[in-house]
Amino acid sequence: MIASTGPTTLWYLSRGTGVVSLLLLTAAVVLGVAGPLRARPRVLLAGLHRNIPLLAIAFVVAHVLTTVADGYAPIGVKDAVIPFLSPYRPVWLGLGTVAFDLLLAIVVTSLLRARIGLRGWRAVHWLAYLSWPVALMHGLGTGTDGKSTWLVMLTVACTLAVAAAILLRVLLTPGLEPARRLVALGAVPAVLLVLFIWAKSGPLQQGWALRAGTPTSLIPAASQRPSTKAGTAAQQRTPATPLPYTASVSGSLSQAQANSSGIATVQIDARTSGPIAGRLRATLYGVPLENGGLSMQSSDVAYATAGSGAAYRGQVVSLAGTQITAVVSDSAGRHLRLDLALQINSSSGSVGGTLRVDHSAA
Repeated sequence: MIASTGPTTLWYLSRGTGVVSLLLLTAAVVLGVAGPLRARPRVLLAGLHRNIPLLAIAFVVAHVLTTVADGYAPIGVKDAVIPFLSPYRPVWLGLGTVAFDLLLAIVVTSLLRARIGLRGWRAVHWLAYLSWPVALMHGLGTGTDGKSTWLVMLTVACTLAVAAAILLRVLLTPGLEPARRLVALGAVPAVLLVLFIWAKSGPLQQGWALRAGTPTSLIPAASQRPSTKAGTAAQQRTPATPLPYTASVSGSLSQAQANSSGIATVQIDARTSGPIAGRLRATLYGVPLENGGLSMQSSDVAYATAGSGAAYRGQVVSLAGTQITAVVSDSAGRHLRLDLALQINSSSGSVGGTLRVDHSAA
């Protein structure tokens, strides 16, 4: 057996609590910015503005704890409170630490409000607004799901909600000088444009993981090569392939020992023969298990048929022992589902089996 389950429960909890934290922080900022414009009932909205940040902090704490406990990335407890020292994406993880520290400062000063006075408490309270854009950039720069359509749309929605609240505040606040109102109205779309350009050219681009500071031991080797948009006509053409079809698989399997971060690598390199000849390579990354298997946390799958010149890339979506299912796509956005049933010879390191290839919606 080469693997057990897919990503660990902690992996899902870490990302889930991170997303919920962003949603709650966005709601807190929107309510805070639109505070003077709150409709009735004011008591209810004021209570939400007071309690939502507390709930957000609870989810941020859960996000930090599950990230440290997950062990996929080399992130320690000190990285949760001291920014920019982690070996894993130091700048972008550090921004998350800064946001966390700002929220902790708000909690502490709120508890000591009677001692530090209203002016001191209010000055620190404004840091809550700063924690939101810092947390947003942390999520885009560090999150492993940053390119997922659903998360991109969620991030866009949160950003537009805060921008709309600021614009309403500027437009409806009485007594604001015309010059200051005009500057504020122009600054909001300018900031949105800068954020869009940065995200488009950075976190949403191929190869961002390496540029962001991910240790090379956690990056599939193929993804470290810069992608090229140009190619020959032969490379961009994919001949019609009758689907589904089943091919025979033969090749090798190798497993590297766990690195300093506790992550081991299993690599399958095989050729396919039958109706369609081709080449398949699958690399699985995860935590070694006592029974000799691997609890997969990430993967990289490449598949190409002979003579097509078009390569399909993707990842494993289901893993149970020697039964592997992957979804891969080419540069034209065509998706294939690969169902791999392996037979492993542990003594020789060879593998055989079958590969069923079919259409996939995603």
